[in-house]
Amino acid sequence: MDPERYGVSFSIKQCRNFQIDPVKTLDWLLNTAGIKRYRLMSYWDECEAVQGTYDFSALDQQFKQIEQAGGIITLCLGVRQPRWPESHWPEWALKLPQAERYAALATFIEVVVERYKSHKSVVTYQLENEALNRTFGLNGDFNRKRLRDEFKLVKKLDPTRPVIMSTSNTYGLPVRRPIPDIIGFSFYRVMYMNGAYRYSKLPVWTFNLRAFLAKVFLRRPCFIHELQLEPWGPQAIWEMPIEEQDKSMSVEQIATNVSLCAKTKLYPMDCWGGEWWYWRLTTLKDPTIWEAVSKALTSEY
Repeated sequence: MDPERYGVSFSIKQCRNFQIDPVKTLDWLLNTAGIKRYRLMSYWDECEAVQGTYDFSALDQQFKQIEQAGGIITLCLGVRQPRWPESHWPEWALKLPQAERYAALATFIEVVVERYKSHKSVVTYQLENEALNRTFGLNGDFNRKRLRDEFKLVKKLDPTRPVIMSTSNTYGLPVRRPIPDIIGFSFYRVMYMNGAYRYSKLPVWTFNLRAFLAKVFLRRPCFIHELQLEPWGPQAIWEMPIEEQDKSMSVEQIATNVSLCAKTKLYPMDCWGGEWWYWRLTTLKDPTIWEAVSKALTSEY
């Protein structure tokens, strides 16, 4: 699968939620699904559970597998990274005064960048996923000065690679600093909110308009950093029966989401849901979801 068109996010925490082996899951995504572009997470609470003691064994393993398969990586940095609870503070960091907490976070970001910047597989960084999204997640911290400081730090540590930041809603543009090198948009069509399923009626052309404005006024390119290809229902996915999962992400909805998103032509597009595809295939013995994803993505060539 062409990494300039489609990739996928990969989360060890989501694998743990589904009770699937992350090494086997990533191997399947690489060598069976044929996906070569990945967004990987450097979860602070996983990699520095004890202050000053680092454990990058799981992330190192992901790098090893992807590099052996000839893949490329966007490495997420910061405390806010994909998957619940969105802000991945270590418990010890939450107990620190703000200034010390921010300093500890900057140290962790520096450790991560220094560890992985020599890997040619890293093509971009993503800093603080949906950094100012106040509607979702726990322990949110919405300090714009901290974001500016983090952006400057990453550019100082590795000026050779672009830094992605994603918008925090489906309408805006990052017109205030920090202005990233690349802007990421989310593409969601079916969401469960306030006790009911909500169907997005946002026209595809609005994504192109935002990208045009970013190009003209900010001189920045845009892409789809999350293409919804997993359910969003009233419970966690692993707690929902198949019938409930299909209400927001059926075979038909998969085809619709990919088809609509492809019309934006905002490549590359990082899919959201790889762990779910594998879980449905191996744990629930249901191949229909992966077959639908594969057909939808390859039909867009």
